Amino acid sequence: MGLGSFFGKLFGGNSGSGSDAAAEEEPVEHNGLLIVAAPMKEGSQFRTAGFIEKREGESIQRTPFIRADNHATREAAVTHAIQKGRQLIDEQGESVLARDHA
Repeated sequence: MGLGSFFGKLFGGNSGSGSDAAAEEEPVEHNGLLIVAAPMKEGSQFRTAGFIEKREGESIQRTPFIRADNHATREAAVTHAIQKGRQLIDEQGESVLARDHA
């Protein structure tokens, strides 16, 4: 599966059935930014994926991240996505939001 398919699924594109679309979890706050885990189902596994957000009033800045890591359960992928989101925020701070993808 190519990156176009990944981003299509991540952004809710019509690249698969509804059950394969990345359902978003509740945001987790870390250092003033929000991590939204959104694992992607691939066959019988789940790929680590999500968003990092900054919300100010009505404005939302959001950048996606996708990792090569696959997990047997959705819960494991959610946990890993939150860990990776924290790592990205710790390493890049708010500059992570200026990127097209992390």
